[in-house]
Amino acid sequence: MNRRFSSPVRAERLPVLIAGALLALALWTPGARAEDETTAYRRPVKFVAPQTMTVRRPSGEGVLRLYVSRDWSRPLPEITRAVIVVHGRLRDADTYYRSAQTALAASGQSAGTLLIVPQFLAARDIVAHHLAATTLYWSLTGWEGGADAQGPAPLSSFDALDAILARLADRRIFPHLAQIVIAGHSGGGQVVQRYAVLAHAIGAIVPRFVVANPSSYAYFSADRPEPVDAAACPRFDRWKYGVEGLPRYAGRATPAALERTYVARDVIYLLGTADTDPQHPALDKSCMAEAQGPYRFARGQAYFAYLKRRHPDLAQRLWTVPGVGHDGDKMLTSSCGLAALFDTPGCAEK
Repeated sequence: MNRRFSSPVRAERLPVLIAGALLALALWTPGARAEDETTAYRRPVKFVAPQTMTVRRPSGEGVLRLYVSRDWSRPLPEITRAVIVVHGRLRDADTYYRSAQTALAASGQSAGTLLIVPQFLAARDIVAHHLAATTLYWSLTGWEGGADAQGPAPLSSFDALDAILARLADRRIFPHLAQIVIAGHSGGGQVVQRYAVLAHAIGAIVPRFVVANPSSYAYFSADRPEPVDAAACPRFDRWKYGVEGLPRYAGRATPAALERTYVARDVIYLLGTADTDPQHPALDKSCMAEAQGPYRFARGQAYFAYLKRRHPDLAQRLWTVPGVGHDGDKMLTSSCGLAALFDTPGCAEK
């Protein structure tokens, strides 16, 4: 049976967090006018992923919610590919799981593929759905940059991805697994790009990282495509926009070492050519993000050009999806989305 917050773990933080979550619930009513993404991400999620896994690190442990397309507690010798899809800012893992299922069906590779969609919940989600006190929860957007959970233990969203990769590395369960893809759109794209920068528990199977339409990227120097006044925007080069002030998860890694590792990784930047609205409600409009360009399509192109200038032999790829804006389903199910996730033919950029 699920329990309300009753655990003594980080108890001193719970009253404040729960009070805020309850206030949010009080201000939201089911009959309210539909809101855009400017405020919708502040509401509790409609659905909580049904499956769980425990994330354990020296700093503590907690339970991650997620969707998994097979029972991965038993051997799955038929699985050769695992695709991890990270949801956007709305924390709507159910929506992204459906999109991943649609993409998988279109790929024709259902028999050999495992889908995994983790859910990075917030305190208000825990309260609204009466989840157990052991359930991991983050601030509303902190998980996008690998911040530590607010409870029940200080575990990064990247620790959670590490735990998923560790499960996939178990050859007793996955004796024939040969490829892992980690993909994310929008806020999930931010997670995947930053995880590709900081990840240090990759294992024997080196993943492909698919970064689709994020609002911003982690730069390795103070160079930006747009003029930036450092005095007026002092955080423009700090994490998650730069590599100064790295999160706890990064450990003692240096910016130079992180850049060397990152540019050697298999990364596909997937950009919708119509994701060009500088006033999109979910676009990061902070001065830190604005320094990277006026809208997502421009920011992605500028970041890739920046990497190419610094590393002319860069093997990473930028693929565009013509006519698609900020739409995760259309991005993942496009011909280039299918090629990035499943290596299917048909992407014009290949």
